[in-house]
Amino acid sequence: MKAKPFLFLVFSAIIFFGFSFRKKPPFKKVIIGYVAGFRGLMGIDSIHAEKMTHINYAFAVVQNNRIAFPKIATDTINLANIGKLRNINPDVKLIISIGGWAGSKNFSDVALTDTSRENFAISAVDVVRKYDLDGIDIDWEYPGMTGAGNIYREEDKHNYTLMLKALRDELNKLYATDHKHYFLTVATGADMSFIEHTEMNEVQKYLDYVNLMTYDFRTEDDSLAGHHTNLFSTPQFNSSMDLSVKNYIEAGVPANKIVAGVAFYGRAWKVNSADNNGLNGKVLKYLRGGGFTKLKDSVIDQNGNTSYWDNTAQAPYLFNSSDSIFLSYDNERSIKKKCAYIKQKQLAGIMFWEYFGDYKCYLLDVVDKELR
Repeated sequence: MKAKPFLFLVFSAIIFFGFSFRKKPPFKKVIIGYVAGFRGLMGIDSIHAEKMTHINYAFAVVQNNRIAFPKIATDTINLANIGKLRNINPDVKLIISIGGWAGSKNFSDVALTDTSRENFAISAVDVVRKYDLDGIDIDWEYPGMTGAGNIYREEDKHNYTLMLKALRDELNKLYATDHKHYFLTVATGADMSFIEHTEMNEVQKYLDYVNLMTYDFRTEDDSLAGHHTNLFSTPQFNSSMDLSVKNYIEAGVPANKIVAGVAFYGRAWKVNSADNNGLNGKVLKYLRGGGFTKLKDSVIDQNGNTSYWDNTAQAPYLFNSSDSIFLSYDNERSIKKKCAYIKQKQLAGIMFWEYFGDYKCYLLDVVDKELR
């Protein structure tokens, strides 16, 4: 008679632990992935939502002081379908990102007055409501600076704060109707110029996360080839994720709101010399680098391309001595180092640009393993 309760307990324990072992552990840090809607219709089934906490759809833009979509035919279909990702990960947060390098032209105008800010905030929250999204991400590149030939003003510094306050106020109104938390985040430049042209100590009060674009440290405009997404600075180059994080904390952004960015793509240059395997070589021509899946499958350590590791920068690079081509990128090793840094510094998590650059998830799998 006593054996039955014992067997029942054993059977129950097997069932309980069996389900527990199959269930993935919760995320310890946020993993924010940008997906490029501007590529056209997205294959929703190809997005591994279970490996991310937040997905930022990029990009909406600003027109006539309101949110608009540059590719409305495909953007509206993508946004209508993106909610299906909750079938894969019920906890994933879906966010509309507004702006970007090519879409920041009108931010200065929209942030200029109380009326323009309010109209923009209302229209942005209407999109959140219409597509059952979880928040808004602002990627203004850049307040008080020209960026890609944008309108800019000295007043942008304070108006950036006021615009984000208007968005938070409007999201709070939506919260009052359904008691659901809505996210407000920003993507920011990694260097001091962004900090100097904004009031980050005030801005952060309205935000859930500050996504540092700690990549593109070197671009097509630079005269020397080098790391574009290195973890630490070097004697030759004083830009890095580490320096950016320290500067933002000093500017008043709490570490637990900082999300450090990594690159799912490379940047390449033809240089004038094979000295130092092309690192810090004089640029003769800027070349297209490509996404990491392409780099791993057909470029790195193939066809005369040799990979190297910079111990000081904690960053990989590649050089082809025959063609004098230098390429900077993130790989599995550098991503793992950055994840360790994020945990050590108690940052909020990691962000990456852009999902389809590594559609085979070589790098995302590392992030998922290290930060879950």
